[in-house]
Amino acid sequence: MSTDTFAMTKVVGTSKTSIEEAINGALKSASKTIRNMDWFHVTETRGYIENGQVAYYQVCIEIGFKYEEKPS
Repeated sequence: MSTDTFAMTKVVGTSKTSIEEAINGALKSASKTIRNMDWFHVTETRGYIENGQVAYYQVCIEIGFKYEEKPS
């Protein structure tokens, strides 16, 4: 019987435009080195202020991914 094992990693995405773009940027960057990504969970949303306005958004996410099984 096979069981699946998952792991999670934390990533912070940034964007000058939107929170959604920050999330998508984080996922796109993470996908370059992490395979089998299954879900994400937003753990923190914050922003950087410059001259009294939002300069950019920062979104902390945890990405869940499935471990690959080695061939027998």
